[in-house]
Amino acid sequence: MIKPLLQNPAIQRIAAPLSLGLLLLLVWQLSFQQMNIPVYIVPKPSDIAMSMINQSGLLFGSLWVTLKITMLAFACAVIIGTLVAFVFVQSRVLEACFMPYAILFQVTPIVAIAPLVIIWIQNTTLALVVCAMLVAIFPILTNTTLGLRSVNKGLLNLFQINKASRWQILMRLRVPNALPYFFGGLRISCGLALIGAVVSEFVAGAGGTSAGLAYQILQAGFQLDLPLMFAALFLITCTGLGLFVVMSLLSRIFLNKWHESEQV
Repeated sequence: MIKPLLQNPAIQRIAAPLSLGLLLLLVWQLSFQQMNIPVYIVPKPSDIAMSMINQSGLLFGSLWVTLKITMLAFACAVIIGTLVAFVFVQSRVLEACFMPYAILFQVTPIVAIAPLVIIWIQNTTLALVVCAMLVAIFPILTNTTLGLRSVNKGLLNLFQINKASRWQILMRLRVPNALPYFFGGLRISCGLALIGAVVSEFVAGAGGTSAGLAYQILQAGFQLDLPLMFAALFLITCTGLGLFVVMSLLSRIFLNKWHESEQV
């Protein structure tokens, strides 16, 4: 019963990295316990777990703030990036005019843009959402544009011969063809939205009820509370992993029955 389960590729993809992670945590715990390394230098996994339990209210409240900013930024990036990609595929001139500016925003570090955005936008939450969106929008825009353009020339000629309108070509040919590219962009963009939210929180330094996990990391660093810092980092990592898994599941749901990229 157990052996066939272990031979299942889906189970192996989950069990293999999970087993390795548990082994590394065990080595970390035992080796640091034997060497008596102080907790204010590098905490043991047990110290991090105790900090997460004792500070659960603070940590999960901050996690909700960071997650809210991430999801709002990600949603805005998906909507705006997809709509702009639809415009670009209809006009090479517009794409040539505006794509360099999209690249300019992508290659400019968010830590250089965030102070300006925070000054210009008085609402702190909205400013953080805008900063995170600027980080996350580029993969959606470029991947979707590439997918919309990468249609089979024969199929495109067939649509044109049958006098299909631009709307029909877009919705019945270009959009289905772009879905694998779009979901690839989602998997990249969700992580970038989280990174943008955390970096923006670092720059803003917003405390109080609107304090995210980045603020808790800063405070823990000032107080040399490394278990709390590692606990906040762990929650950020788990959030990023969870977002990636959700996007992968969505890709599997929409593409599994017809596209080779999701077929086992």
